[in-house]
Amino acid sequence: MSEKQFDINNIPKDKFEFVQIDTKLHDELIQGEAIGFFKDAMIRFRKNKAALVSFIIIAFLAIMAIIGPSLSNYGYAEQNIKLQNMPPRVSWLSGLKLFSGTMTKAVRTENIESKYKNAYIETLSTRTLKGVDMSTIRLDMYKLNEVEDVYYWFGSDSLGRDLWTRLWRGLRISFFISLIAMAVNILVGIIYGAISGYYGGWIDLIMQRIIEIIGGVPYLVIVILFVFYYGPGILPIALAMCLTGWIGMSRMIRAQFLKYKEMEYVLASRTLGASDGTLIFRHILPNAAGIIITMSALEIPGAIFGESFLAYLGLGIQAPEPSIGVLLSEGQKVLLQYPHLTIFPAIVISVMMIAFNLMGNGLRDAFDPTLRGIE
Repeated sequence: MSEKQFDINNIPKDKFEFVQIDTKLHDELIQGEAIGFFKDAMIRFRKNKAALVSFIIIAFLAIMAIIGPSLSNYGYAEQNIKLQNMPPRVSWLSGLKLFSGTMTKAVRTENIESKYKNAYIETLSTRTLKGVDMSTIRLDMYKLNEVEDVYYWFGSDSLGRDLWTRLWRGLRISFFISLIAMAVNILVGIIYGAISGYYGGWIDLIMQRIIEIIGGVPYLVIVILFVFYYGPGILPIALAMCLTGWIGMSRMIRAQFLKYKEMEYVLASRTLGASDGTLIFRHILPNAAGIIITMSALEIPGAIFGESFLAYLGLGIQAPEPSIGVLLSEGQKVLLQYPHLTIFPAIVISVMMIAFNLMGNGLRDAFDPTLRGIE
């Protein structure tokens, strides 16, 4: 083909056709609305099924901690010595052995008819022990104690106190202690880390050495000495957890300030005469909001576990007030004989720990700015 065929000047005008000559061209309208950082984070958080389910579970446990004790007819300190260590019993779940109010017991075979006739359900096994015929039988403990109209949903403890009421009240106390510890740790950590990271220099050097000294002392030793000195109680235990709990938050906030204080927009704001307070609280600290929210969610299970550990050692909440740790400590003493005293508190604290960690991971991913806009 010749070059003449590609010469645009040789194309006749009648070969051209005007397209959209009468149409007004304009930019296409933007559909939808602008999505801010927090809204985008919440959208990504809702897409995380594990984190969303964990949030629902935590909300349910929090609601039960508030209203759970009032759902029972028994007080958390109400005792009935005649009904010690009763198994769980729920009328509409009586088909399940766990909630049927029954218990296995090893008895003399000759005593079944005389002592356990009214409560006897079935014989599980028989054996001869030192010439005595023994049988392992299943009994209805409520009929044995002649209290067929009594229902302990989670059973009763060694003093005849309702475990349902004590469990949810104990969870309420554990939540309360953890919220106090979280609030103090977050507040102290933000202030300490912000000052250290923003001013830097010799101020940062001194403050970091102080943290190293405090963090060098074993956490458990500090907490135990604090509780020994001030005595067990909700406030002393919560404050004991705050002695070194703020260190992690302060280091995270310090790292954020070291990262953002040299950014161009911060330098421009400082050049225009912005005060230190404006730079800290308006320009730098908001960038750490995601980290603060995430660490707040992770502080709560840590505080609950810490309180439970202290209670397990006998340094926690004292009788008659319950907590998750107190219930576990009491239940493990008779774990083989009355496992329900340990099963229910263990399930609650295990589910709560898993849920808080999954929700914390979901919040961490949701507030990660590098993932913004990624489906």
